[in-house]
Amino acid sequence: MTIVESAQEALAAVQQAVDHEKLTESAAKNIAAWLTEDRYAGYRVQVIEHIRDSQWQALDDAFWTIIPFGTGGRRGRMYPIGSNAINDRTIGESAQGLADYVVEFSNGKSDRSCAIAYDTRHQSRHFAELCAGIMVAAGFKVYFLDDYRATPQLSYAVRHKNCDCGIMVTASHNPPSDNAVKVYWSSGAQVLPPHDKAIIERVMNCQEIKVTDFAEALKDGRVEIITAEIDQAFADEAAACAFEGPRDAKILYTPLHGVGTAAVLPLLQRDGFTNVEVYGPHSEPSGDFPNVPGHVSNPENKVVFDAPIEHAKQTGADLILATDPDCDRIGCAAPMTLDTKGPWRTFSGNEIGALLTEFILSKRAAAKTLTPDHFVVKTLVTTELTRRITEDYNVRCEGNLLVGFKHIAAVIDRDGPDHYVFGTEESHGYQVGQYCRDKDGAVACMLMGELAAELKSQGKSMHDMLCDLHHKHGCHRETLINLVMEGSEGMAAMQRLMQSFRQSPPAAVAGIQIVRIRDYGNGTIRDVESGTESPLDGPSGNLIILDLADEGNYVAVRPSGTEPKIKLYVFTRLTPAESTDLDQANEMLQQRIDLLESDMRTYAAANS
Repeated sequence: MTIVESAQEALAAVQQAVDHEKLTESAAKNIAAWLTEDRYAGYRVQVIEHIRDSQWQALDDAFWTIIPFGTGGRRGRMYPIGSNAINDRTIGESAQGLADYVVEFSNGKSDRSCAIAYDTRHQSRHFAELCAGIMVAAGFKVYFLDDYRATPQLSYAVRHKNCDCGIMVTASHNPPSDNAVKVYWSSGAQVLPPHDKAIIERVMNCQEIKVTDFAEALKDGRVEIITAEIDQAFADEAAACAFEGPRDAKILYTPLHGVGTAAVLPLLQRDGFTNVEVYGPHSEPSGDFPNVPGHVSNPENKVVFDAPIEHAKQTGADLILATDPDCDRIGCAAPMTLDTKGPWRTFSGNEIGALLTEFILSKRAAAKTLTPDHFVVKTLVTTELTRRITEDYNVRCEGNLLVGFKHIAAVIDRDGPDHYVFGTEESHGYQVGQYCRDKDGAVACMLMGELAAELKSQGKSMHDMLCDLHHKHGCHRETLINLVMEGSEGMAAMQRLMQSFRQSPPAAVAGIQIVRIRDYGNGTIRDVESGTESPLDGPSGNLIILDLADEGNYVAVRPSGTEPKIKLYVFTRLTPAESTDLDQANEMLQQRIDLLESDMRTYAAANS
């Protein structure tokens, strides 16, 4: 234990820790700021206590960098102190920076307002009250959802109450240790340029955080509880997105210990589903996610469905639906045939998106409410099967977008919500209708229930429908490779790897030549054989796509914006002529995917 009583002694101990390689230089710099700058005075005692107890690893983890306020907000591990942690200071800076920018942007507007909601995570309610107190102190009226509620309900509340902005306290599908804030603009979408960079600037330079007591603001009306109002209005508008058809499907639903029950169940009931069971072991709202494998409530992970599938086989359910902790994304499992006691399978985010695209467009086409002016929106890392389905209905597909539903929301408003049909992204996010501007797990559950009931009435399974799409448009197979790179060393490795992909990518993967490199960071397309570069027509962001010689086969590479990892999206495809025998086609593409993954991991290990 180091004998430390004052800030000066603490600084000396920190330097000694750096000299003995117990602490990184970057951590020492940030610790020094928290020990000496007035804005961190309230945390000085805790920092000194950590130094006194020689908690160097905890200090390095908490201070080695400044947790970024990205274009959507701040997300990370919770710890009471630290520039690289979610705590009262970093959350407070986020809310204060947002408030400061909106005040400036509104140019003297006096009736500013902000909607705030929170999920089931540890400290979510506390952080929500803190944000509310900061917004009130900045002169905002706060509309507060006073219970666990879904992110799309927050997006809807911003629009419904004509707010200037919104804050959702959630870390989505991250582990129990994490929390975050998502920041919304008046459109109900997460903030976009130019507002995002302006807010980031104010967050990163925040000095004083002014807070009004939450109970006091609630008592005098500066905070207004709108939970019941939003529940009713949200359900009304989301239910209006339903399609007519059969409803004879037995559904097993799991909220994965999150907020989804309050949004999903009323919507399914409104839509005519009378046989819906909530999976008991996952029903308790809990930030520990106790009964989910690995305590990670991510509907992308097939293992979260293992126990529900066994339960569904016993009860005769036709469909399992799962939503993540803030209920903006869904996962799905269904039997391979109409025999509910037989083999089941889960569906990828791309497969769910393709199924919903076909279902929604077929319903709209039958109702004669589609024109060539209508459009479906997806991202650059979402399957091209979606585009092929859309074009088959003579409807436009907008897909030249970076990752993030906020980009889909921007296209909705740019091209007109009256012609918008459906938005889909690879990471299990879907939205239909005009009521909000974020992905919505509740309405996606409703639509998947409708699809299951309709297929059941036709004597078909979801697997059969997916096979039909592959026969018609060619067999498509995709996978996601996550390269986890944590801490300061991981960040440096991520930067090295992205640079390697840009400057010296592999010549071939899975025995197939890489013929073209699309670099959205530099805005160029490089022809590998000739070495020539031309301008890239697309958005600007840290994304690289490696196009293979076989058309429709490519790998997209990007660092995650919310987790310490690089994501590699692998896309493979065979033509319809090559897909007549789907079993053979799937086996061929799986072999290709396995080789691609092996080659990409080998390259990443050698270049990071």
